[in-house]
Amino acid sequence: MRLTVLDPKNPEQDFPLTNKALREPDGLLAVGGCLSQNRLLNAYRHGIFPWYNRGEPILWWSPDPRLVLFPDNLVISRSLRKTLRKNIFSVTFDQAFNEVITACADPRKDTAGTWITAEINAAYNQLHQAGFAHSVETWLGDELVGGLYGVALGQVFFGESMFHTRTDASKVAFATLVQQLNAWGYRLIDCQVHTSHLESFGAQEIARDYFTKLLDQYCDIPAKPSAWQAQ
Repeated sequence: MRLTVLDPKNPEQDFPLTNKALREPDGLLAVGGCLSQNRLLNAYRHGIFPWYNRGEPILWWSPDPRLVLFPDNLVISRSLRKTLRKNIFSVTFDQAFNEVITACADPRKDTAGTWITAEINAAYNQLHQAGFAHSVETWLGDELVGGLYGVALGQVFFGESMFHTRTDASKVAFATLVQQLNAWGYRLIDCQVHTSHLESFGAQEIARDYFTKLLDQYCDIPAKPSAWQAQ
């Protein structure tokens, strides 16, 4: 099967149906295009996200199965509950988006590079300015020690990346976010692909077809008005 090549000058161009994605590796669906706001929002709305390394063309993915977390199913471990009760960290929303995405781009111990290129950083900062991309920050005093960012459409939050420099800082950010999303009326959190870390929070794999049906059901229904801005 040949991959669809997207036109970088046509951000309105439709993606192929997600069932056309390659089974290996991990649901590669299309190549090329651009990272405009319209292109990115269209991608997320249909269960597609960009992931590629520096020097590569933009690659678009729709894995099957899909890892998701239903907010009601959040699992908080005993040790994390203890950390939350101690109030070691403070948590904010949308107070340091650029700092969070920049920290997420720092190479991890087991990797040499990062997929969050300058192009990705700029594109998601634009989504943030437009009110679609959001961040959660974990602070120890005045020091940013953890956080995550993602994209919100309707009642769905699409998680992208997280980081921490102190033990449990990203876990606190994630658990706090899920609880807040639940209070705001969000119905689904996209975790993209399986990790044991997210599975420990109650995330589960579902079929891509079911995932896209949930997007059709929830993406076009607003969550609480101005929920993020109220924080």
